[in-house]
Amino acid sequence: MFTARPAGRFRVVSVAAVAAVAALALAGCAPGAAPGGAEGDPESGTIDWWGWTPDVTMAEAYIAAFNEEFPDITVNYKQVPIEDWEAALRPALSSPSGPDVFGVQPGSRVDAFKSFAEDLTPLAEEALGADWQDKVSQIGIDGLTADGKLVAMSVGAVYAGSLWVNQALFDEYGLEHPTTLDEWVEVCEAFRSHGVGCFVQGASQEGFDQDTLQAIADSIEPGVWTAVSKGEKQWDDPVIVQTFEIWRRLFDDGIMQPGAIGYAQYPDANNDFMAQKFAMVMMGTWYMQYATTAGMQGAIEAAGVADPKPFPLVPIEFPDVAGNGNSPGYFGDADYGLALNAKSDNKAAARTFITWLTTSEQGQQLVADRLNNIPALKGITPDWDAIDQPFAEVQKPAVQKLSEQVVESGEARFLWLDQEEQDAILDAAVSVAEGTATPEEAAKKMRDTVGSR
Repeated sequence: MFTARPAGRFRVVSVAAVAAVAALALAGCAPGAAPGGAEGDPESGTIDWWGWTPDVTMAEAYIAAFNEEFPDITVNYKQVPIEDWEAALRPALSSPSGPDVFGVQPGSRVDAFKSFAEDLTPLAEEALGADWQDKVSQIGIDGLTADGKLVAMSVGAVYAGSLWVNQALFDEYGLEHPTTLDEWVEVCEAFRSHGVGCFVQGASQEGFDQDTLQAIADSIEPGVWTAVSKGEKQWDDPVIVQTFEIWRRLFDDGIMQPGAIGYAQYPDANNDFMAQKFAMVMMGTWYMQYATTAGMQGAIEAAGVADPKPFPLVPIEFPDVAGNGNSPGYFGDADYGLALNAKSDNKAAARTFITWLTTSEQGQQLVADRLNNIPALKGITPDWDAIDQPFAEVQKPAVQKLSEQVVESGEARFLWLDQEEQDAILDAAVSVAEGTATPEEAAKKMRDTVGSR
């Protein structure tokens, strides 16, 4: 159990909420109660929390702050690699000893795990009032609701569509950020001439390929990727075909690193970028956490660098690769929500933890200040003056601008995609990159495989 000191008014709110939960539990009708499991004590006990995110260091920070408010609740966090997530979680939830709290991502995983989760609508109403939906980000509700059931409470949102660069490498070689496809090719040629990698991507993983593809599509015609994802257009739409054509150029023109389709974004691409082997990487707002002194130090160490030294990490806009002059597009969802296992033997304590992290000002301010997520609770923004950045003069304005821009987006990342579509996107991306399918063939195969909804 970790300890730390948050301040503020959650104790007043939480005591009332906990008292209400306890009273309802005694009456046998705790909010959202589901068959199986047990209520337990809302202010004591041990709960197990599983997630592919956040990383362990950040989870420990959340738990430490929570424990100052609720010292008698022990929270054990287990991080499972995202590629192993479903294979590990499903049997655990099917057993009597599964996690009490588990992470849920919008899209196919809401459908996959909704049957294991307790409806958290009563928790939201208890914590925030009958108008709770007006107090939290709508994408956190839309992305984590299925069949009228609030499967999980959003911790915060992430948005993709940005590149992140090592500004020190750009400065060392006198290079400017690329704003067009041709400029991107020229910048990559320049970096390679100095023995430095240009752009790195784990093209073996669907979610990150999708980010690049959606950014390309938005450069061609904003909103078409979302329309196709929602079934309003077909997967062989001319914009999607052109998207795959430009995607192929990233490989043919030397922007993508050799062997990209054999790379994973985590750990391969991330570690190579953090080790300063490459100057650019396709990452979203979750990368803001590494623009802090502590976050970057930990990330560089995790990349295996013996003598880690921070570098100026800054976000830039995705280049206008189509040359159509469209503004860069951002797209996002709830990063993850916290779900309550309906079989948990410590439901009351689990609700206390979920409530604190997702609905309290203290918990959500901590989320904001860690820069891993855009907070779910409206009105909470990072305390920029309190956030330590190693190169604040260049990093702070760029990161702050990104955090303010992305929330204006109305485009989703995973919300409208089921597992079949996500698998088809990866298959199409890899086949085009390998040259085993033309862009037209890949797009047609996607349409034939998943059809329209």
